[in-house]
Amino acid sequence: MKLILAIVVAAVLLFGCAGQQGGAPEKQLKVTGSDTMVILGQAWAEKYMSLYPQKKVSITGGGSGVGIAAIIDGTTDIAQASRDMKESEIEKAKAKGANPVKTIVAYDGIAIIVHPDNPVSELTSEQVGKIFKGEITNWKDVGGPDEKIGIYSRESSSGTYEFMKEHVLKNADYAKDSKYSAGTALLVQSVSQDKTAIGYVGVAYTKDRSDVKILKIAKAVDETYFLPSKETVKSGDYPIARSLNFYTNGEPAGDAKEFIGFILGEEGQKVVEETGYFRV
Repeated sequence: MKLILAIVVAAVLLFGCAGQQGGAPEKQLKVTGSDTMVILGQAWAEKYMSLYPQKKVSITGGGSGVGIAAIIDGTTDIAQASRDMKESEIEKAKAKGANPVKTIVAYDGIAIIVHPDNPVSELTSEQVGKIFKGEITNWKDVGGPDEKIGIYSRESSSGTYEFMKEHVLKNADYAKDSKYSAGTALLVQSVSQDKTAIGYVGVAYTKDRSDVKILKIAKAVDETYFLPSKETVKSGDYPIARSLNFYTNGEPAGDAKEFIGFILGEEGQKVVEETGYFRV
């Protein structure tokens, strides 16, 4: 009996010491939301975990609406959102006792893309809105061929869908014959295969691609046309630009605060540029 007791005590001491030396297992930080931001979030997570191997970060997409719903319901640590929260979402959060706090982590210009063979190279933001609303239906009406315009949009859970609807379509509905893509990469692929197509994506999804063409956009007919770039987005010259956001429940704390601190620092902002978005 004494021998058995001695073995048990020795085992407890052994595992206790091992636990103290190794420390408690690191909690995985969960980041959910914007499909536009998925490639950026994954790049951040990879860099962060390479610098801090004990840290674990999980990145999943689904759309800004999915991320915001998750932060309201308490099923994620950070929501990625390529739009601001709606008033209805803020009210829902309050009703559930949540307090979403926004941190801007990068900036984006929404690229309006067409097939490379399309001769159209520039549009006004008003023309873009009329196309996606279905008021302009033929490319000849904007200087292109006599072809029906094929409209490609993100689905309604997307923050980019919401941003375009509010800021470019002026809250009008998308054209009835619009084709909806569950993901941004799928939308780019669809446009690259359809000579009549037009679509919109976060600018990083056009990086190093020659199978789609980015259109220059002007605020009005008599103004200068610009491509989305670091300079034109920051200056406000490119008219379809936005912030990319993190939402936390309350002010960032713990692992979320450390991750956001890394993102807003030099290493994190280098990742922003390397991915194709623009620094804070």
